[in-house]
Amino acid sequence: MINNSSIGSSSSERTMSVEQENGEIRNHQHHKDEGLDDEASRVAMLAALQAKEEEIEKRKMAVKGRVELELGRVEEETKKLVHIWEEIQVMEDPMKKEVAMLRKKVDLANREVKGLAQSSQKKEKEYKEVLEAFNEKSKEKSALVATLKDLLARSESLRMKKLEELSKFVESTD
Repeated sequence: MINNSSIGSSSSERTMSVEQENGEIRNHQHHKDEGLDDEASRVAMLAALQAKEEEIEKRKMAVKGRVELELGRVEEETKKLVHIWEEIQVMEDPMKKEVAMLRKKVDLANREVKGLAQSSQKKEKEYKEVLEAFNEKSKEKSALVATLKDLLARSESLRMKKLEELSKFVESTD
């Protein structure tokens, strides 16, 4: 059995309870709307941050691409320079070896020429001395030959004179 007073009071309590619930629902709805606004602003802020992150990532990738491109170009230029350097060294090495070898030959020839020049000077000096002695002996010989001719001529002349004298003597004795 239901008591009317309890029904009445229950009904008013229910009404109050419904109103309270409606208030709470409205209050909760208001908080929920605020929460939704906060949530929406957080989502919008996250979307903006994500867009900025994506923009930063795009720029980062673009810079990375340019850096990699530049590094590739620098590596190619480095390879070219290394190749050129190697070519220069290849050109220098044989030339250096040939130059060093020729310098050694020139030094050796120079030493030989120096020795030969000294020998030549010594022999030239000896030659001059021998030539001078030769010339003196030739003059002496010429003088002696001239003296000999003179003596022979005088001797012959004397013998001829003697022969003539003897011949005259023999002719006079006959």
